[in-house]
Amino acid sequence: MERQTQEETILSLSTLLIQNYVFPDIAHRMQVEFTQRLNNNEYEEMTDPATFAKTITSQLQNTSKDKHLNVRYNPQKPPAEDYAEGRDVVPEDHFMTMIQLDNYGFTRIERLQGNIGLLEFHAFMSPEHAAETAASAMTFLANTSCLIIDIRKNFGGDPHMVAFLTTYLLDPAPKHLNSFYLRKNEEIKQFWTLPYVPGKKFGGSKPLYILTSNRTFSAAEEFAYNLQTMGRAIIVGERTGGGAHPGGFHRINKDFEVFIPFGRAINPITQTNWEGVGVTPDIEVPQDHAFEVAYTTLLQSEHKRISENPIPGGKRLMDELQRAIRNNTNAASIVG
Repeated sequence: MERQTQEETILSLSTLLIQNYVFPDIAHRMQVEFTQRLNNNEYEEMTDPATFAKTITSQLQNTSKDKHLNVRYNPQKPPAEDYAEGRDVVPEDHFMTMIQLDNYGFTRIERLQGNIGLLEFHAFMSPEHAAETAASAMTFLANTSCLIIDIRKNFGGDPHMVAFLTTYLLDPAPKHLNSFYLRKNEEIKQFWTLPYVPGKKFGGSKPLYILTSNRTFSAAEEFAYNLQTMGRAIIVGERTGGGAHPGGFHRINKDFEVFIPFGRAINPITQTNWEGVGVTPDIEVPQDHAFEVAYTTLLQSEHKRISENPIPGGKRLMDELQRAIRNNTNAASIVG
């Protein structure tokens, strides 16, 4: 990789940061630091473009403490290559096929023993594409007594899907979930629960546990943070990744692109966000134990609740709860 290419890449990157990054003062600081590194020939022996991109990303994040800032080596293909060997689909079609085959990130929907629901999904895809799948999942889970939502592998996505799913987990009254300050035009964009979602809601009163890990990021963190600050959910697992800045990709040149945050989240309750610090669990345990802890805790609390307040036709459920508790003695020891 030639020095001229490195210089042109960093010059273009610096311009994009100054024009778009949510904190202009930090963007200027990063520009100055890159100029110093170039003058010191810091990248002189860096010939591999992927290594160059990784190095720049690390330096951006070290200065900004912003994990959303990310430079990628992603060479643009000539237009002819997009249609090689008679292929007649466009890249957007490839993307849609990919997310459909991935079931829009929804990987596990289950009624566990004891009438406890489990939902696992790995991305907050846009409701434009994923609403039907999400609504079907939430309708399936609506009659469970408690719900565990597993976002330990969820990298984030669209805040509109955060609002869509959250609406199923709260009472009907409108709730202000989050706001985003957007640098362009000094705009504040608010996100609220929706007046209508299809299917049946889980509701705002039954126990809700959310599982997190250090890989839980961005919109997934917003989902957990919003529900935690409202007192609606118990978070179990590890502190999350700490990315609260929305943004978008920019092409630096034909070889590199960069994701630049252009805004920041403002929670209506805390007036701050989880940027750089992550979401702190209510029950902090290694991610590998998070499910067992949440499930066992819910089994025991449900057993106690029904024992103290028997429900008509509840004997079958009590028997199921007792069997589940016996089958989860190892998890119970973690809680203890």
